[in-house]
Amino acid sequence: MYGAERSPGPVLTFRGGIPGGSSPVPAHLCGMNAASPVREVAVPLSMAEIRGPVAAEMDLFEGRFREAMRSKVALLDRVMHYIVQRKGKQMRPLFTLLSARQFGPINEAGYTAASLIELLHTATLVHDDVVDDSNMRRGFFSINALWKNKIAVLVGDYLLSKGLLLAVEKEQFELLRIVSTAVREMSEGELLQLEKARGLNFKEDVYFDIIRKKTASLIAACCASGAHAGGASVQETALMHRFGEHAGTAFQIKDDLFDYGAGQDVGKPTGIDIKEGKLTLPLIFALQHVDAKDRRWMVRTVKHESTDNKAVARLVAKVVEVGGIAHARGRMYEQRDQALAILHQLPATDARYSLEGLLEMTVERNK
Repeated sequence: MYGAERSPGPVLTFRGGIPGGSSPVPAHLCGMNAASPVREVAVPLSMAEIRGPVAAEMDLFEGRFREAMRSKVALLDRVMHYIVQRKGKQMRPLFTLLSARQFGPINEAGYTAASLIELLHTATLVHDDVVDDSNMRRGFFSINALWKNKIAVLVGDYLLSKGLLLAVEKEQFELLRIVSTAVREMSEGELLQLEKARGLNFKEDVYFDIIRKKTASLIAACCASGAHAGGASVQETALMHRFGEHAGTAFQIKDDLFDYGAGQDVGKPTGIDIKEGKLTLPLIFALQHVDAKDRRWMVRTVKHESTDNKAVARLVAKVVEVGGIAHARGRMYEQRDQALAILHQLPATDARYSLEGLLEMTVERNK
C-alpha cells in the first residue's frame, strides 16, 4: 500500500562524514537475508535500487518526455533530439516521482510535475552555458557551441514556455505556482552571485543564500511538486520542500568540491569555477582564514590570473592547506543530516528509503 509503514528489518549504515551521518537501509535493498544480523558497513544503494519503487513510472516518464520535446520546426527538432540523446541521470524527475510515491500512487499530476521540472531544468542548463560562455556540457558540446548563442537562448525560452504551458493545459496551477517560484528564486540567485562575486568579500551566510536560490530551490520544487501531486497535505508538501532545500544545498557543495579535485570525471575541468570567478564554499572559507598578504594574492588570482593554470593550481593548494575542503565536506554532511532528519518524520516506505539513497548518492557521487 502506498505510504504505508513497514518494518525496515536489518539495516546497513551509509558511509558519512560526521557523527549522526548514518541512515538505515532496508535489508531487501542491500542484498541481505532478512535473518542476517545488523552490520555497520558502507554499502550505498545502486541507481537501480533507488529507482526501484518508481522504475516503471520513470520509463513511462522518459517516453513522455521525449515525445514532449518533439517539434514541427526542423531546426528546433534537431536541437531537441540532441538534448534528449545526451540527458543526464535525471535525478530531478526521480526526486519528483519518489516524492509523489511517498504519498500515493503516481498519477497524471505526478507525470506533469516531473515533465515540468525536467523542461525547466533543461532550459536553465542551456541558458547557463550561454551566460558562462561554456562550450561543453557533460562531456559533449553545449547547444551554444554547436548552434551559437542566439539559437541557444531561444531554445531555452522555448523549453521554459513549453513547461509552463504543460502545467496550464493540465490545469495544475499549484504545480505552476511551485515551479514559477523556483524560477524566480533561481534568477535572483544567479544575479546575487554576479553582484557579490565582484567584491570577493562575502561570508558563508550570503553563499548559502545564493545556493539556496540558484540550486536548492529547483530540487525543493521537485520534492514539493511531487508530494503535492501524490496527495500530500499542505504541511507535508512544505516538509518535502524543506527536505529538497537541504538536499539541493548538499548537492551544490559537492559540486564545489569537484572544482578542487575532490572527484574525477565530472564533465568539467578542475578549477573551472575559479576560472569563471565564482566563489565556492572552500574558497570563501579559505579567504576568511588567511592573513592579509595571502588574501591579496588569492583575490588577484581569481580576478586577474584565472586563465593561468599554475596560478590556479597554487590557489587550489592553498585552499586545501587552510582546511577549505574539510570545512565544506563538514557543511555538506550537515545538510545531508538535516535532510535525513526531515525524511525520518515520514512513514518508512520503499519510496522514503529510495529518497534516502538518492540523497546519499548526491554527496558520495564522483561525477
